[in-house]
Amino acid sequence: MTTVLVVDDQFLIRAGLVGLLRAAPGIKVLGEASDGAEAVALAAETAPEVILMDIRMPGMNGIEATERILAEASDPPPRILVLTTFDLDEYVYGALRAGASGFLLKDSGPERLLAAVTAVAGGDALFAPSVTRRLVEAYARQSACERLADLDVLTSRELEVLKLIARGLSNPEIADLLSISEATVKTHLNRTMTKLDLDSRAQAVVAAYESGLVTPGG
Repeated sequence: MTTVLVVDDQFLIRAGLVGLLRAAPGIKVLGEASDGAEAVALAAETAPEVILMDIRMPGMNGIEATERILAEASDPPPRILVLTTFDLDEYVYGALRAGASGFLLKDSGPERLLAAVTAVAGGDALFAPSVTRRLVEAYARQSACERLADLDVLTSRELEVLKLIARGLSNPEIADLLSISEATVKTHLNRTMTKLDLDSRAQAVVAAYESGLVTPGG
């Protein structure tokens, strides 16, 4: 049973999400919040596995709430799936840097939403590669001079895997392209994240762009 907390300041959207999730097998809604502050309190109280987090909310927005929740969470922390109306929303980029596991557009269908909850609950990052590239490329330009990590600690193969991840390829696609197993891809990624002190695949994508390993539009 995957436990979920729903956060959105618009009542109708929040009610629709809660209703859909409650009707789905294998998902239990622990609560709903209408703003960031309420989300932080409920997350601490209920310890959900997944949080559907709206970004644009009055008071404490989704980025601040994401940072607070992940900073205060016990192990394992919740997986935060950002909800946004626009696929090039600067707030989403900030949420990814704060540790969110991915993002979902609000106009996604019911099947996509349920698949997203299942995916992030299982430890995957979730975002469409094409949308992710546009998102990161658009906002990586704003912080091109900020080096998130020194990539000199990575091996050539780890750099290669990181570059392909930043381009939106999945583990099976990377394995096929490099003629290695999926397990080996995961090993390279895990070592990369450990060396760079990263918490998620999403942060690895950001690290690749901000360090200059991958360039916007390149």
